[in-house]
Formats: sequence, C-alpha cells, structure tokens
Amino acid sequence: MPAELLLYTTLGCSLCEKAKAEIWPVLDDFALRLREVDISDDLDLERRFGARIPVVGLGDPDDVLGWPFDSSKLRNWLQARL
Repeated sequence: MPAELLLYTTLGCSLCEKAKAEIWPVLDDFALRLREVDISDDLDLERRFGARIPVVGLGDPDDVLGWPFDSSKLRNWLQARL
C-alpha cells in the first residue's frame, strides 16, 4: 500500500482545490496516495491548522508544508523527507 500524503482541509475550502491541482502531478513520483483530513472533525487539528489550510504532511502535524506552495516546492519538501 502506498504511503499517504495528508491534505488537511475542510468543507468549502477553495484554496484546497488549488492545492490539489499542485499535489496530483507529484503523487506518482513519490508513490504516494492523497488522503484528505477534515480538520473540523478534530479539535486539535482545527486549532493547529484552522487559519492555515490547505496544509500537507506525512503524518507528523509538527512537520507540514502550508499554502501557498506549488508542485516544485512540494517536490522539494517531499525529497527532504522521503
């Protein structure tokens, strides 16, 4: 099963749609699958990321890449971690 790239998001996040357009081209290069995490379901995540979404991460909420980012910046961030 491929590792997951988490996209911290919530309903109605228009910037999250823009972020997904930057994320999709990068997933195959790192054998990742995208999993969206709705921060409204988790009080800690909502406090942590509420004003910052979209945010991507690999599971450690202290090590994330926040918007704005493009495919190139995301690629560099992933290369440093995988």
